[in-house]
Amino acid sequence: MTLATPDLLDLPADTRPPDPDAYLRAAMDWHFGPDTGSRYWLERARTLDFDPRTDIRTHADLARFPNVAAELRDVPAEDLIPRGYGEQPDVIGIFESGGTTGAPKRVVLLRDWMERMLAVSNANLDAHGFPRGANWLGIVPGGPHIVGEFFRRSAATHGRHGFTVDLDPRWVKKLIAQGRGQDAGTYAEHVLDQAEFVLRTQDIGVLTITPALLERLARREDLVELVNRKVRAIRWGGTQLDPDTRHLYRTEVFPGTVLCGNYGSTMILGMAGERPGLADDDPCVFDPLGPYVTFQVVDPGSRRPVPYGERGQVLVHHVSKSFLLPNNLERDLATRIEAPDGVPGDAVADIAPVAAFEDEAVIEGVY
Repeated sequence: MTLATPDLLDLPADTRPPDPDAYLRAAMDWHFGPDTGSRYWLERARTLDFDPRTDIRTHADLARFPNVAAELRDVPAEDLIPRGYGEQPDVIGIFESGGTTGAPKRVVLLRDWMERMLAVSNANLDAHGFPRGANWLGIVPGGPHIVGEFFRRSAATHGRHGFTVDLDPRWVKKLIAQGRGQDAGTYAEHVLDQAEFVLRTQDIGVLTITPALLERLARREDLVELVNRKVRAIRWGGTQLDPDTRHLYRTEVFPGTVLCGNYGSTMILGMAGERPGLADDDPCVFDPLGPYVTFQVVDPGSRRPVPYGERGQVLVHHVSKSFLLPNNLERDLATRIEAPDGVPGDAVADIAPVAAFEDEAVIEGVY
């Protein structure tokens, strides 16, 4: 057997993406090689009824893996780091999921993957016309949530300074689950009050915010006036922003401001930027960072792809040098769209949460 070259795993972010199948074979050699794979995957491989290094040859073969995302609630973080990074891997941080469906799951973010995400993200922002060198304001979760780290580094590399207002989505979800929706609303207004202080006193050119908080902001005329006067671009991230509301924001509420979406999650360990060039009334399409992160829109029962233009659940394969999580069924619904040429899988549009996931009701709260 001829092994695929490991150099495919380290191509610079500004070069043409590698052939998806050749890249996948190199990744299988890395993640399941005894000297390079993580302790978790080397041990987990013993329970598989196939050999990833010989049997996973194409993107379609990733469906053979079990969905192990739930196991990441208990795995020691160190066991997720590939041995090939050596004794002192350059770890940015250990991050947790939002805990929407129980105890949080954990992932490890290494520097090389963060730098690749930032390069692709910044190029996407350029394509949308986001100003370079502006101050950013992020109303985003900090602490164990990866989005806070991603915001800080985006602000520093694409912008100038990053101002933040912390957000605790777990607390909001708990309030809503307890029937304390009014308290959750009060908390959300408290967060926007803090953002207003920053907007009034600082030169803010880019605002990062969740769809739920952007909806609340749009109800406050003073804040809308402030944003339209000072902010040149809004990056919204999270899940649901329905097409009618997106059209209203772009054409009437914030007509002179660039509005761009960003779809991602901790378990995706990545992001998908909004496709540039969409018309105001087009669906909001997100293109994956292939071949490292790929999407499929499937029927959740059969795991088979739905027809293009139809709704299904988002299935994610993350296959980067630093992290492997194939065949992970996310808690999001989407419309299946054709991916860009050369990218395996699908693009996704009009993301919305499922009603229940892993036998738990899904509460989005401030997302």
